[in-house]
Amino acid sequence: RVRSNNYTLYLNYKYCDKIPPMGIIVKIFFLFLLTLDTEARPISYSGGHTVMHFNDNMKESIYYHYSPSFKYSVGVEKFDDKIFDRSDTNLRFTYLVNRKNTKNSQRNFYFQSAVSTKNKNYIYGVHGDWETRRYFIGFDYKEVKNIIDYKNKHIQLGFAPYLGTYGDLHTWLMLKTKKNSLRKKQITYTVIKFFKGNVLLELGYDKKTDWDI
Repeated sequence: RVRSNNYTLYLNYKYCDKIPPMGIIVKIFFLFLLTLDTEARPISYSGGHTVMHFNDNMKESIYYHYSPSFKYSVGVEKFDDKIFDRSDTNLRFTYLVNRKNTKNSQRNFYFQSAVSTKNKNYIYGVHGDWETRRYFIGFDYKEVKNIIDYKNKHIQLGFAPYLGTYGDLHTWLMLKTKKNSLRKKQITYTVIKFFKGNVLLELGYDKKTDWDI
């Protein structure tokens, strides 16, 4: 039984006729740890690099972050603001406030913030999720101080129709509901998420917001 910052891994060779050399076991174990927390989270494993691309009715952006520790990440986001029709760059900081692991689930709660390099705009908010191999619940809340101040919030519920093993293509079917204080409308639509190795793709569509990728 091996405990990491993010997960508990159980190794059981009770029914193995031949046990691989310890050096191979150690290498496999650390490769496994490197890919455990590569899902599109705001913080990765210690020393991890993450690149994300987002596109929805609010903005299109490229976001890179580095995690010196599993407790926080620092990054830069270059984006096109579709609301105010301009481009900008944000410096971002995210901190893991709380994480709870059990044998079957993990819960995360983050503080997130960003500040513009061009203007006096800034963002702050919270982000959280709870998941098992079968079920997922997530939420996000941000306050944006811009030309016009506004709030963004969403809730996302999902389940995995099948339980794949390590290295398989994993699929999640989700329902996402979000509201922006500028548009003042609650929008709910379906989302599908694919995850394999260290790559994740999430797709949603609604005729009022177009694609959410």
